[in-house]
Amino acid sequence: MRIDCHVHVVGNGAGGSGCWYRPRGVTKYGAPFMLRTVGLPASALRGDLEGLYAAQVLHFVRESSLDAAVILAQDEPYRDDGTVIADAGSFFVPNDFVLGLARTHREFLPAVSIHPARRDALDELERCLAGGAVMLKCLPNCQNIDWNNPRYTRFLERMAESGLILLAHTGSERTLPVLDARLADPRVLTRALEIGVTCIAAHSGTGTMLVDPDYFEVFVAMTRRFPRLYGDNSALAAPNFRLRPSALRRMHEPEVAARMIYGSDVPVLVTGAPMWAMGMIGWDAWRETRRVANPIERDVQIKRALGFGEETFTRLAGLLRQRS
Repeated sequence: MRIDCHVHVVGNGAGGSGCWYRPRGVTKYGAPFMLRTVGLPASALRGDLEGLYAAQVLHFVRESSLDAAVILAQDEPYRDDGTVIADAGSFFVPNDFVLGLARTHREFLPAVSIHPARRDALDELERCLAGGAVMLKCLPNCQNIDWNNPRYTRFLERMAESGLILLAHTGSERTLPVLDARLADPRVLTRALEIGVTCIAAHSGTGTMLVDPDYFEVFVAMTRRFPRLYGDNSALAAPNFRLRPSALRRMHEPEVAARMIYGSDVPVLVTGAPMWAMGMIGWDAWRETRRVANPIERDVQIKRALGFGEETFTRLAGLLRQRS
């Protein structure tokens, strides 16, 4: 089973989902690119955004060479005392929205989002497990989550017991407001891994060249210590200069390749131009991928052109917990 482990859904609440979308600061400039990637008009922001967006993503998955996509909820940022950090997030996607989409469409696998400082965190975790969640998604640096905090031990223990995978953003973040840049380091997952949680370091700790710290080698070193640590290659086919030739070569080394999982990060803009410019894919391959209108399939083809093998696309299927 070929799976995209990293697909965002968004909404504005017009369809009664409880979603909201309020891009702040420089992140507001990402809205046109988001709409362009998924082929929606600007008017969708004022209409039934979640319905239109979900329908487009479902179409992309069905028309791709993949079998399913993990769709991601998005919780709000919280302080350590369990109170919401108001006006700090750019968008919110309730767990019930992704759980509902996954119940309706077999191509969708639900990744819920629960800040562990929430006063109802354990109750919400149990509810989501019963609802069929296969993964928990977070952006530690944007949501203020330090998984090494001992206060989150019981939450992590329950995740380990249930087999719920933790997909955590690592490395650069330039599309959402960052609250604590230090939490982009993959070592934020150390305690979770010690407890036995299977973790996927989104973007494998890569950082935008000359702008942000790059933690890719930290990620690689951690894979030697933790057999339950994986990385995804999401957002590496975007004009963000995360992927450099040296990192790509390392990703193809047998020990590292065995930990790589496919992800797109749609609706992040998908293009092979930076890879071609740096000599990682050829001119013909780049031109071929440019002809693919479906952004998920375009991303798949770029990743294949970069040398990622079939196991990268099928590995996640063997790690997922069984859905209720």
